[in-house]
Amino acid sequence: MRSKKFLQAEQAALVWDGPGLIAGVDEAGRGPLAGPVVAAAVILDELNPIRGLADSKKLTLAKREKLYDEIRARALCFSIAEASVEEIDTLNILQATMLAMQRAVEGLRLKPAKVLVDGNRLPRLDMLAEAIVKGDDKVPAISAASILAKVHRDRWCVQYHEQYPLYGFAGHKGYGTVEHLAALREHGACPQHRRSFSPVARVL
Repeated sequence: MRSKKFLQAEQAALVWDGPGLIAGVDEAGRGPLAGPVVAAAVILDELNPIRGLADSKKLTLAKREKLYDEIRARALCFSIAEASVEEIDTLNILQATMLAMQRAVEGLRLKPAKVLVDGNRLPRLDMLAEAIVKGDDKVPAISAASILAKVHRDRWCVQYHEQYPLYGFAGHKGYGTVEHLAALREHGACPQHRRSFSPVARVL
């Protein structure tokens, strides 16, 4: 027979972490020198699981693209949001990332009972939330969010490359590669470079 103390603890846990929809949240683009930071929130359909979900960084481009379409078609709902370069430079990259995550959750058509966020920090939310380190490897909904955010941002880089081909955004996706830094030194910064990031600030 369970002790009274155990029953109270179990009931408290159930009240705190009750049933309901669970959303996974992740971001892409904290490290690059240019472009927005992108966050996604996904509520998966437990009765319609998606095979092959994993941390987006561990998937091939072709696999990410396939899963991107599958997640959008089969998830109960999803939302993709951004924080702009101006917001990154004004707030700092951490706060801009939290803002993008908050916008992604608020953009969900269905309101989750709980939000699981990749990493060790939480955005400001009006529902129960938990930060999970390496959650994109452990929680399918976070994996799905990481894929949506990564593909969305990569596509943004490809489109922006058409406007500013000198910088090679389609290849390095805004990260500080040797080629990107050389282009920065030669051509200066474009409107989507993060001026608060030291490699960009140095060339200004």
